[in-house]
Amino acid sequence: MQQRRIGNAGVSAIGLGCMNLSHAYGTPPSEDAAAALLARALDRGITHFDTAALYGFGKNETLVGRVLKPHRQKIFLASKCGMTGVDGKRVIDGRPQTLRRTCEESLRRLQTDVIDLYYLHRRDRQVPIEDSVGALADLVRHGKVRMIGLSEVSAATLRRAHAVHPIAALQSEYSLWTRNPEIATLDACRELGTAFVAFSPLARGFLTGRLRDPAQELEEKDIRRQMPRFEPANYAKNLALLPEYERIAAAAGCTPARLAIAWLLAKGEHILPVFGTRQPAHLDENAGSDSVTLDSSIVARLDALINQQSVAGPRYNAATQAEIDTETFPPARNAA
Repeated sequence: MQQRRIGNAGVSAIGLGCMNLSHAYGTPPSEDAAAALLARALDRGITHFDTAALYGFGKNETLVGRVLKPHRQKIFLASKCGMTGVDGKRVIDGRPQTLRRTCEESLRRLQTDVIDLYYLHRRDRQVPIEDSVGALADLVRHGKVRMIGLSEVSAATLRRAHAVHPIAALQSEYSLWTRNPEIATLDACRELGTAFVAFSPLARGFLTGRLRDPAQELEEKDIRRQMPRFEPANYAKNLALLPEYERIAAAAGCTPARLAIAWLLAKGEHILPVFGTRQPAHLDENAGSDSVTLDSSIVARLDALINQQSVAGPRYNAATQAEIDTETFPPARNAA
């Protein structure tokens, strides 16, 4: 697989987001199936693995630690703090003492002495970003963390954080149907030498072309049921974009899923997609996206077809959006 850089580390251009092996997308797979998928990712050349204390309230870090410990020296291990499960509920807490404690817990679960990239999962609006990043910088100085990252923050927050300690990576949702990073954070990352890690590159399954009726196909506890773009009226409008998208994939000689990831790789050398899946066949398909080369005409067709103006519905409901620090387009552009 192609290699790209996060800080001073070379990693696979495409990474594996481990969340849905334990969290958020309905019933998780069995431990054996999840372990087999992680091992398969290694076999396909993936070295960048992304987890978090929140995922499964620690279960995902435990899984990743158990399975990947024998391979620790050849993988790049990323985790997150600042948003965890407390008494069965998700809590955002960026206080320095909380971040230090969470790091120790994560190190134990991951069965490692150091985390390669440690993200602040969400900005805590009650705590100055300088204080949270200062605590993470202390973890770097103590050898518990190699690099610091931020997740779902604005360019302004990134710059404030970077003034305290270099930020190696910013992780945020980015795909054809979520273009918010194009407002400011992609440029800020390029300027500061910060890698941009793009999660949900397949638009949470939409760009695979396989999800046709979320109301019938998604489990009751699947987080997409709370996302406006998956509501029936909006999704029906979004489905109308897929026939042309699939024609573009055919013209590019690849599957729709590979096209979505290849588009991200074509958008900038500092962009590293991380996808999630439970299916070995889908893992193989997605991991092969770096073999797809898109010329500028295909990129332009994709940009014109699926974007913030053509997609129906905002990416999050109002309550979740209030927790996010990223820039947003004017509401009219995301109207259903």
